[in-house]
Amino acid sequence: MTEIIEQVIKIITNYIAALGYWGVAIGMAIESANIPLPSEVILPFGGYLAYTGRLEFYRVVLAGTVGGTVGSVLSYYLGLKGGRPFLIKYGRYFGFSFKHLEMADRYFARYGEATVFFTRLMPIVRTFISLPAGISGMNFKRFVVYTFLGSLPWSLLLVYVGLKLGQNWHAISPWFHKLDVVIAAGIVALVIYFWRARQKRS
Repeated sequence: MTEIIEQVIKIITNYIAALGYWGVAIGMAIESANIPLPSEVILPFGGYLAYTGRLEFYRVVLAGTVGGTVGSVLSYYLGLKGGRPFLIKYGRYFGFSFKHLEMADRYFARYGEATVFFTRLMPIVRTFISLPAGISGMNFKRFVVYTFLGSLPWSLLLVYVGLKLGQNWHAISPWFHKLDVVIAAGIVALVIYFWRARQKRS
């Protein structure tokens, strides 16, 4: 299994090294379109390329953010046009299970449209949250804004980690799930803080 993972990582990094910013953007678009291509490899490697001087840091961040947003839009339209029956019937063919749908539904039902923002920093859910957003008919412009704003800090953080780790950029891989949880907790805390502050003002 380890050899397979290493081979996948090698393919991804070769692809990004050859295409540069486009490689980062396309890779993130694929991940956000419900295909399990790990951003925890794409973005830190982009940061490593910035470390070597082959790419520019903020352009890598922008490429990752825009790519993630584009892929999410594709996923949104899949949910909007195909609906729940389509996902239940065919979702397994592109890595989407009924369990994923239930998980995303719970977040969306509990937190509303803001879910699209803060789940961009959560494991598993961030890849699939666009589908229930589309199924619910969420306003498209707000969806794009929330997705972009939610994707930006994730891209910024992981590219920065790759930049600082340099040749050891891949050292983040064993820790990415723990990192997801920490960031998600921070985002949820911020959402609660601003919500309470707003309630006090009203």
